[in-house]
This record gives sequence, C-alpha cells and structure tokens, in this order.
Amino acid sequence: MAFRFHLSQYLMRRAADWKLKGFNETLADWAALNARSKFWGDDQRAAFKNWEEVADPRNPLDGRQGVNERIMLRELLRRVDMMVILENKLDALVRLHTPWPPGLIGHPHQYDIPSNLAPESLSGPNAGLTEVLIPAGYVTTVYDPVFSLAADGRRYVSTPSATPTTIPEPGLPFSLVFRAEPGKEDILLNIASAYEAASKRRIPPPDFGPLPV
Repeated sequence: MAFRFHLSQYLMRRAADWKLKGFNETLADWAALNARSKFWGDDQRAAFKNWEEVADPRNPLDGRQGVNERIMLRELLRRVDMMVILENKLDALVRLHTPWPPGLIGHPHQYDIPSNLAPESLSGPNAGLTEVLIPAGYVTTVYDPVFSLAADGRRYVSTPSATPTTIPEPGLPFSLVFRAEPGKEDILLNIASAYEAASKRRIPPPDFGPLPV
C-alpha cells in the first residue's frame, strides 16, 4: 500500500520542482496520472483506478498485511536467518539476487511467479535485515516469456519462450546479495567489498571514468 503514498509524493514534488523552473505541470496526482495514461488492458486500468481511490494507505491494524502482522512476519523471517547463521557458524548469507533478467515493459513477467524476482529475493527487506548487492556478472542472452491464450480461452498467461534475445556487450548485470544478522553490518561490508575487489565484475558506465584502486 505504500506505493499509493510514495507515488503521490513523487508526483506532487515533481510538479513543485517544475513550478520553481517556471513551468505549470498539471500531472500532480493519481487522478491526473490515470486521465493521461494509456493502458494495455482493462485489468491494468482497473488496478490504477483502485490505487487512485485509496483514501488511507494503511491496512487495518488487525487485518491482512496490517502493521502488527508485518511486525510478526519481520520477526519470524529475522529469526530464521539468524538460526541458519548461528547454527552453521556462518558470517553471512550469500545468494543470487534473481535468476531472471528484468522483464520487458508491457510484456509478461516470468511464469509461475508474481514478478521477475524469486520469492527469496524479498526475504531480507521483509525481515528488516541489511543487504548489500554486488555486481556478479552479465547476461548477454535472455529468453523473455510471451503471452499465450489460457486453456479456458478467457485470458492470456505468461508462458516460456525458446526464442533467444541477444543483448549487446556488456549485457544485463546480475548481482549477488550478502546478508548478515542485525548489528553485523561491518562484517557484511568487509565481505562484500572483498568480493567486489577480487571479482572485478563491476564495469563502470562509459562516462563515469575509472574507479580508484
């Protein structure tokens, strides 16, 4: 629900910034955004209209995704991570951020999951634990999913594709995630920076200039 609040803040502040430069930006709220947007289907139009009509971005206290439930979920996820780390005498957890490249705008996301992020990718943020993402390499060939008509003939669903798409060098970056228990950010930074220095996987943008050694 925070998306409703943050996008409203962005639109208002964006309009205010343009006003300081002498321009009158009328795209300053959800109603204006929806009135000036083009949608690829009624489902997306309805979703954005629902966002516009939200009066209070907070979920009910004792309802689904309420503040108290989120606190309990955060504590549960945090204890799971700490149990794995402590029982196995680990300094940190390391994993791939996501095995899939970013989805094409307006195209289907990966099949069988709600987005192009694996569910574990959300564990650290939901647990309130510090994570560090470090470039781990680049992908130059991807297989973007495609829309196919569902078996019931009433909707389109995401399905895998065997058609490769070649991406110019260096390609799309992917990252490793380093996560430690609360209060061990110093260890986390040491491990992540050591990997970054040793792997040399980070490639600066052409106009960024060389990185200091």
